[in-house]
Amino acid sequence: MAADWVRGADPYVKNVLSTTGDPMQGHAIFQMNCAGCHGWKGEGKVGPSLCSVSKRKSRIRLIEQVISGKTPPMPQFKPSPQEMADLLSYLEGL
Repeated sequence: MAADWVRGADPYVKNVLSTTGDPMQGHAIFQMNCAGCHGWKGEGKVGPSLCSVSKRKSRIRLIEQVISGKTPPMPQFKPSPQEMADLLSYLEGL
């Protein structure tokens, strides 16, 4: 998708995509920042279910969703590239 290619040129996104994520660290990040709305296992609560989210959204779109703040009430959140890679790795296992 052309839009994903353009977003993929962003230095932050490129850094995240070139970093190997740790799903255990991603789980901890998820519990601290996401579980309150998306449920402890990503099953959905106030926010939508994130189960199988990586089958519905590309890695680039997941990054954009997390960092953009464009989908209220989800707050803007910009973790370090390593933390974002960890979070992606965890989300891919849901």
